[in-house]
Amino acid sequence: MILHRMHRARGDDRGGVTVFVAVCVVALIGIIGLAIDGGSKMRATERADYIAGEAARAGGQAIDPAKAISGQAIVADPQDAQASAQAYLRSAGATGTVSVSGDGKTLTVTVTGSYDTKFLSVVGIGHLAVAGRGTATLLHGVTAPEGN
Repeated sequence: MILHRMHRARGDDRGGVTVFVAVCVVALIGIIGLAIDGGSKMRATERADYIAGEAARAGGQAIDPAKAISGQAIVADPQDAQASAQAYLRSAGATGTVSVSGDGKTLTVTVTGSYDTKFLSVVGIGHLAVAGRGTATLLHGVTAPEGN
């Protein structure tokens, strides 16, 4: 009986599988969390890009009427373009910056925000930064490919 107990005590591995399973489950939850939070951050970035592009298009509608009517140029009115783009950002619930190029033909909108993590908050990462960028260029006239 004593030999049996000593043999059992030396080779006893009860509970060894439990530790292995616990480690694997924690790793699996971490991988799932990265996949879910990473995918959600990518969707948030896509949304920020979309909003920035639409805001740039909205701002691009604010052309300078004095220059357009006189035929001088088709350019954006910088103040009106920025106001229109910012109004679009507010209506979409986003924040960002709007800039108009020096020649008044290109508007660039940058949207900034954050994504609140679901799984990564367990390890102390509660927010991930999100940024999107959109550009609109004013074109005038009709253009067609050469050779048609």
